[in-house]
Amino acid sequence: MLQAKDLMSANVIAVTSDTAVRELARIFSENRISGAPVVDGGGKVIGVVTESDLIFQNKKVHIPTALAILDSFIFLEAPDKMERELRKMAGSTVADICTADPVTVGQDTPVEEIATLMAEKKVHTLPVLDENGQLVGVIGKSDIIRMIAAGK
Repeated sequence: MLQAKDLMSANVIAVTSDTAVRELARIFSENRISGAPVVDGGGKVIGVVTESDLIFQNKKVHIPTALAILDSFIFLEAPDKMERELRKMAGSTVADICTADPVTVGQDTPVEEIATLMAEKKVHTLPVLDENGQLVGVIGKSDIIRMIAAGK
């Protein structure tokens, strides 16, 4: 049974929370990657940032649906969702656009569990941590696809 350590990319390109969004786009483009772990000064994984986070910055603003009744507005969606989206769209650093507290896996996590996590949690970049919680690799959806193509 294949495990995370069999699929992961060990040469991890990680970014910090203060990396500029434009620099992040350059890193993704030049290295042909679709996501990266976000690490703090001690190398601890504190988030994940992906191409989707960059693309999000260029989407249209979604105004929450509201009903007007007797000079009052009742929002049919959480207004704080719009605030979060606007903050993300206007973000200038990785800290503004990344997903904090990311889903991670260990080196011995079976591939089936990794695929299940990716599908159910809708994540495409999974940092791989050792038994001490240190970043040792990353698994992206392309790693799973390569495994399928190889017939493993």
